[in-house]
Amino acid sequence: MTKTTTGLDPEIYRYLLESSLREPPVLAKLRAETAKMPRAQMQVAPDQGQFLALLTRLTGAKRIVEVGTFTGYSSTAMALALPKGGKLTCCDVSKEFTDVARRYWAEAGIAERIELRLGPALETLDALIAGGEAGRFDMVFIDADKSNYAGYYERALILLRPGGLVAVDNVLWSGRPLDPGQTDEDTQAIRAFNAALKDDTRIHLSMLSIADGVTLAVKL
Repeated sequence: MTKTTTGLDPEIYRYLLESSLREPPVLAKLRAETAKMPRAQMQVAPDQGQFLALLTRLTGAKRIVEVGTFTGYSSTAMALALPKGGKLTCCDVSKEFTDVARRYWAEAGIAERIELRLGPALETLDALIAGGEAGRFDMVFIDADKSNYAGYYERALILLRPGGLVAVDNVLWSGRPLDPGQTDEDTQAIRAFNAALKDDTRIHLSMLSIADGVTLAVKL
């Protein structure tokens, strides 16, 4: 939803990027191309991509699921951080946008680390579970249609090993969940999702203000 950090002064955000962003050239190129496309706001912020790469390294993740790939910024960032033999399963419905992602995966030299599954993500996640993949993933990143966040999250918990990490994007939703007058489907879904996770005893929880809000949940 936002390519910066919700509520952060623009000059502070500029300083943040200048002081900490280590963006590989391939990601800078992808970000510039995506900026010219329809729905460019769906791309994660560059510092968020770097954060996801750091989470990949911190958790020692070898197997990741991404729900919502768009043009591939976050998947490329995470795949570059995977160890040798690591695999990333990407779920998306758009061939148009993921064709861009495929080009950059190839350019980054990480195409062999990524499996793209086109189709409704709930069906893809259910197929993974039915195929015996429950408890076999280290990390799940959710950044797709907000109305299905609860369903994605429940399936993520099934797919993750104990100690595995769920990262969920857009949980601040540009501040709209704070406004009771905002009653559109996406805002209501985010509001309900955030409330449910606060009381979920199956996880350790932290909501961060990076970008448009990122919730981290560690499976107990």
